[in-house]
Amino acid sequence: MIRDWLLGGGTVEVRCDIDIEQTAESFHAHAIPDGVDLRPGDVVTVHDAPTRIGFGDRFTCVRTATVRRAGVLGRAWTELTALLELTELYEVGFQPKETTP
Repeated sequence: MIRDWLLGGGTVEVRCDIDIEQTAESFHAHAIPDGVDLRPGDVVTVHDAPTRIGFGDRFTCVRTATVRRAGVLGRAWTELTALLELTELYEVGFQPKETTP
């Protein structure tokens, strides 16, 4: 029990709404598991999801997904690495402001 709490590993089968669009207006793919709150470190595997659609098409469907829960250590690791990766987005420059004579 403590091992599962620390390392995770519990799985849940859920319904998953899939929305994929490849048009001039939008290029996206969303998979939204229903009835489950995802937390940092959780892994979602969608079963039988389409792998490609043609340009100009939009595809929506419902599939099943398996959510593998992260434990306390996996959740903490995910949050820590996310913070560290966020700092890579910062670009700070300390260059003097141009002065005009």
